[in-house]
Amino acid sequence: MAAPAKRGKNEPEPRPIIVKKIIAEGHGGHHGGAWKVAYADFVTAMMAFFLLMWILGATTEKQRKGIADYFTPTMIQLKQKSAGSNGMMGGDSITSVDNYPHRAGQTGSKSLTIPKSAVGGPSEAERMKEKRRFGVLAKMLMEKIQKNPALKKFAENIRFTDTREGLRIDLVDKADFSMFAVGTDTLNPEARTLMEQVAQVVEAAPNPVILRGHTDALPYTRGQSVNNWTLSSGRAEATRQALALAGVPQSRFYRIEGVADREPYIPADRYDPRNRRMSITLAYMNGDDMDKPESGGEISVGADAPVVAESGHKGAGH
Repeated sequence: MAAPAKRGKNEPEPRPIIVKKIIAEGHGGHHGGAWKVAYADFVTAMMAFFLLMWILGATTEKQRKGIADYFTPTMIQLKQKSAGSNGMMGGDSITSVDNYPHRAGQTGSKSLTIPKSAVGGPSEAERMKEKRRFGVLAKMLMEKIQKNPALKKFAENIRFTDTREGLRIDLVDKADFSMFAVGTDTLNPEARTLMEQVAQVVEAAPNPVILRGHTDALPYTRGQSVNNWTLSSGRAEATRQALALAGVPQSRFYRIEGVADREPYIPADRYDPRNRRMSITLAYMNGDDMDKPESGGEISVGADAPVVAESGHKGAGH
């Protein structure tokens, strides 16, 4: 090893050499990776948002209502302070022990009471009471018709049907009788007199009144602006006016409609003149079925009940 050089007289002393060792520490994976969690939550939220937008655009109104009803809490009162209190199933498990005062040691006996309707409806006793009243009204109408010499011949044109909506009174045309002038909504004089008798029976009950106009299937050929739909609707309105003039209050009319030939009285022959008729329905009070399609069977009002099966010949249409 060479000997260090000899320092001159005027040279300063050499400075010591200091070696500094620096150990670089990690950055914790870019601040611990918390931003990744936040970003993942953001992406998930965006995915859910676009999925919601797609569902709203790809479904119908009825389907969207079904989806909304699925996520709407049901009208169920949960049993409190029992098997976990207010969980989704009314407790922590469907097999948990109930804590009711009357439980008698039962296990896993969860039961939820769901109301049939939030609004409620008429009881069976009330419905039967109305049916009895309808029977009395039907008999009263037939007695009025039988006592009137001018209207007695039209007794077989009146039919009574017990439907889901209520008591339906059908004033049916025949081959030799039509309530309206051909192709118009003008009541014939005899039909107007018959309507006055019906109005007295309708006025005697507090039930809502539903009117339907019906035609046969013969095409209407008096121009493009008039057809069986407008004709049946016009006849329903003419019937409402006749009943109102005979004393039925305006507030009693619940629905007025024309159904053309879509509800034939004789389905086997849509051209049969008996398909031309006016239906006057005394609807059940507070009925839940007033907006459902009608269905039912003929009812009897005693010895003078209308004949269900009759033979007839086709007459002039409408």
